[in-house]
Amino acid sequence: MPFTPFHFGPALFFGLLFFRKIHFPAFLMANIIVDMEPFLVLFSGLDYPLHGHLHSFSGGSIAAILLYLVMGRLDGNIRKFMAIFKLEQDLPLKSIWLTSFSGIYLHIILDSFLYTDIKPFYPFVFNPFYAYFSMFQVYLFCILLFISGIGLYVDKYTREGTSS
Repeated sequence: MPFTPFHFGPALFFGLLFFRKIHFPAFLMANIIVDMEPFLVLFSGLDYPLHGHLHSFSGGSIAAILLYLVMGRLDGNIRKFMAIFKLEQDLPLKSIWLTSFSGIYLHIILDSFLYTDIKPFYPFVFNPFYAYFSMFQVYLFCILLFISGIGLYVDKYTREGTSS
């Protein structure tokens, strides 16, 4: 899903569902950042696969480590920003580590169902996930999770708003 909003659905839903365990902003970023690769390929005219190395677990792992380092460094500023949306978290920085990997891997798996050029187990060229679910099923899943995620946020926001 090159730079589509569809990955935001699973990120929002699972990020709020497991809010007490995972670093919410890191999870959102992890689910979206992988699509910088096809974005750059399409808009810069690079002679590179649309879904290249970042859409593999090995390349995604490198991206997760970099995301961990950046999000850890910015955590204080991110906490202030998230407070605006009543999404305060008091999690240790190490939570960003697992969160970064899980979000990026979720992105890779969802895209692996849809695209033949994704090689999730690079350097191996097979994709065992391809066509396991149809494009319609994956997109519907993402849309339903987005709607459910909004419901979780509204519930969380109103519950915390009434408890203050």
